[in-house]
Amino acid sequence: MQSAIRPTAGRNVVVVGTQWGDEGKGKIVDWMTDHAQGVVRFQGGHNAGHTLVIAGRKTALQLIPSGVMREGVACYIGNGVVVDPAHMLGEIARIEALGIDVRSRLFLSEACPLILPFHVALDSAREGRRESSGSGKIGTTGKGIGPAYEDKVARRALRVQDLKHPQRFENKLRELVELHNTELAYLGSASLDWQAMFDGAMQAAEQLRPLMADVGYRLYNAHAAGQNLLFEGAQGTLLDIDHGTYPYVTSSNCVAGNAAAGSGVGPGMLHYVLGITKAYTTRVGGGPFPTELSLDEGVGHHLSTVGQERGTVTGRARRCGWLDAAALKRSIIINGVSGLCITKLDVLDGLPEIKICTGYKLGGQMLDVLPMDADEISACEPVYETLPGWSDTTAGLTNWEQLPVNAKRYLERMQALIGAPIDMVSTGPDRVHTILLRHPFRA
Repeated sequence: MQSAIRPTAGRNVVVVGTQWGDEGKGKIVDWMTDHAQGVVRFQGGHNAGHTLVIAGRKTALQLIPSGVMREGVACYIGNGVVVDPAHMLGEIARIEALGIDVRSRLFLSEACPLILPFHVALDSAREGRRESSGSGKIGTTGKGIGPAYEDKVARRALRVQDLKHPQRFENKLRELVELHNTELAYLGSASLDWQAMFDGAMQAAEQLRPLMADVGYRLYNAHAAGQNLLFEGAQGTLLDIDHGTYPYVTSSNCVAGNAAAGSGVGPGMLHYVLGITKAYTTRVGGGPFPTELSLDEGVGHHLSTVGQERGTVTGRARRCGWLDAAALKRSIIINGVSGLCITKLDVLDGLPEIKICTGYKLGGQMLDVLPMDADEISACEPVYETLPGWSDTTAGLTNWEQLPVNAKRYLERMQALIGAPIDMVSTGPDRVHTILLRHPFRA
């Protein structure tokens, strides 16, 4: 029996952060959309902050995939994403105000859990309780992400598909409001009214209904038809709920393996994993950070100010430090990284010397990879290798040969330490400030 001839399948790339987030994933996803027909978000929510600079115009995205800035590219929000309806509609309106078509090419999985006002209230109340009790803040964005994922795992979440059924939505909402008001009262916060919540959700439902889709099936068909897809991760590997510096982590799986589960496709559809790595290290919120430097003076101040290191979502100052190759090694292993893109190389311009953490001293032992236990990480003493810096600027360069010799040596040493090839280098915030060594869609 002769098998049917299938069209040539497309090539798919997963983009993940290899550090504690803020690596510059949005810019790189946007840059690669000239080779892709679709971009997929597969985890997190509007706690993500992806800033794009195109022809000098800056656009900050949180929930909408970064492919929205490229005309004709389809944007998918997979089942692994938690969605705040009010925020989503606000972000759509903000992008449409720029003259960009959004709704005709945005597809929202009906299986996405919803973030509702009681999730936001719980997030803030819990963080306040942790701070007042002296137990230490996690450093959440306060967007309700964690409580929404809790409801999902507890199998009581309201999902996008429930918006199509008002009576079902009302029944489930009443139960959830009663449950969560009990905890809010315990935390000393005001109770919330289910009716106002219901009315707001039903208003949002009218606008969201045309966007609802069977995202996994659409992705399968797009792939089979020869389309290239980009799977856009949010946050970073070291914030992953399972593999990060727990409990100072986010509430979802940020690693490449979740691109399949969080979008409804098989892992065999994922062909290349691009790890986005900042040329130094930053972190927002609490948790261990072995290579952290003071932001008040010296190199830490340089990285913070030249790199404009403030959170896209919260506006909080990011903690800054030297590149941690031992932590990156952990990320390379977890994600099965095919190649790296190094971002913000230009921030290191002008430093007389640059350090790389190659491992740690812990309890009389030498470690060459980040431990799994947050308390152990806090006790680690970083071991550094020092390289000479460079005085020439790298800002805006688009060719490897244009880089200063010491910048090349720094990147080559980084590559040798972490065991993954560098395929791209970002030398500035704009889409065109990129050095390409090997294209992920052609590798």
